[in-house]
Order: sequence, then structure tokens, then C-alpha cells
Amino acid sequence: MTVAVTGASGQLGRLVVEELLRIGATPVVAIVRDPQKVADLAERGVDVRQASYDDVAALDRALTGVDRVLLVSGNEFGNRVVQHGNVIRAAERAGVELLAYTSIPRGAESPLILAKEHIGTEALLADSTVPHVILRNGWYWENYLGGLAHAVESGVLHGAAGEGRVAGAARADYAAVAATVLTTDGHAGQVYELGGDEHLTYVELAQVISEAAGTPVRYENLSEDEYVAGLIQAGVPADYAKVLGDAETGIVGGILDIHSGDLQKLLGRASTPAIEVFRAALS
Repeated sequence: MTVAVTGASGQLGRLVVEELLRIGATPVVAIVRDPQKVADLAERGVDVRQASYDDVAALDRALTGVDRVLLVSGNEFGNRVVQHGNVIRAAERAGVELLAYTSIPRGAESPLILAKEHIGTEALLADSTVPHVILRNGWYWENYLGGLAHAVESGVLHGAAGEGRVAGAARADYAAVAATVLTTDGHAGQVYELGGDEHLTYVELAQVISEAAGTPVRYENLSEDEYVAGLIQAGVPADYAKVLGDAETGIVGGILDIHSGDLQKLLGRASTPAIEVFRAALS
């Protein structure tokens, strides 16, 4: 059985390939825009194939002979539904027996700006002929690493999540779930809501960071507008800052507090504690 991973040079895609190699899945295909970025994977026996989500002919070549494929959602906001559709249709033409897609918690029910293109992609899958499974990945604890050093240095974690809770997990946990789904049977037609064991408020998140860093860190709650303004001042592009601010408001509403247990069932274990992610980053 040939298993392919798109976006295999990215943070999640590479971890999925690594997990597939760890569990002995072969052959493994890594689909990337720039093969040089995964030259080390090629040296380890991975079949590296070049294709972008915009290149239909290259996608057809990349998916030739592939049985199962993970479509890792792209990062070109505004273009992703079209790009994902290119992959889905290429999978149909290739006769792929299972396509797994990395979506967002609660799918069409999500009010987040981030959800719009995922909703569009899930709709394309619903209308497609390729058997598919939707992996609605929750928040990665790694999402907080960008501001971790500042929080430790200043002693303040800023956010706009109020008392909302985040059921986060390590990126490697989601990668392991994807590898399991790609290499075991019975997943076609399923929708998995994936979230971790810890359901942390930002006050609790600050306490975890404090323990990881060995220095006090407290949480300071801002309004969404204040939070967005702070991100822009720190150099985050305005459009992306608005997306992040909108996600904070979503957390207030509980949109990222997942209780399905799907991630734990597919992992066969508990999710990685947030403190382990932060300790690794700080070391």
C-alpha cells in the first residue's frame, strides 16, 4: 500500500512522514514544492515527488499509484479551497482509495475566520467520489511558541480568551493520528474531532509556562481589539492578526474545547502535556 503526504516539507507533513517511517509503513510518498527541503527523507527511502497545489498536471503525476493520501491544508489563505479542490480531483482521477484531510474543530458549525476555507473544502469532499476521512485538528500547543520567549521575559502572557478553555495537543500527536488513519482500515466516511486531554484556560496556560520556565508568568486578558492592536505593533501582518484575534474570541465561546475522545482513541494513549512542549522549546 502506497501512502502519500502532501505538504511534506511543512511542520505537520514532515512529522507525519516521520511517523509513517517509524511504524514501518512503505512505500511512503512525500509531495512537496521544493524537493531540496526533504532531501534527507529521500536519502531514507521516501519517494519524493514535486507538485504544488496549483499545478494540476504535477498533482496527477504525484498521485499516480497512490492508495491513500493525506491532504494537509495549505497556508495560502484565500486560495485554499481551489487548491484543495485540485488535490481532491487529482485523487479521484488516480483512483485513491482514501483521502484524509486536516480540517478545523466543529467544521461547518465553527464561526472562526479560519474555518471558512475548511468548510469549503469539506463541502468539496462531500461532493467528491473519493472515499475520505476528515481530521478536525484542534489547537497545537506549538501555536503558543511564537510568544513564549516574550511571555517568559516579561512575565506576562497576553490574550483575549477570557475564561475559555483550549483542548490542545502537540503537533506530533496529530501527526501520529494521521499516520494511524492512513495505515489502518475503517476510517472512510468518518469525521474525527481531535483535541487533547488538557482543557486549559489561559490563566492555567500561564501557570504551565511558569512551571516550564521556572519563572513567574501571569495572564493578562485583553479585548479582541486590544489584542489585535498589540499583535500588529509586534509586527504581525494586520490580516493575520485579525484571524488570531478572532480565534481568541472563538476560545471564549468554547469552540476549541474538544471532548470527543477521538484523538486519544486513535493515539491509543493520552495526549502530550503542554508542559512537555514548552520545556522542549525553552531548552
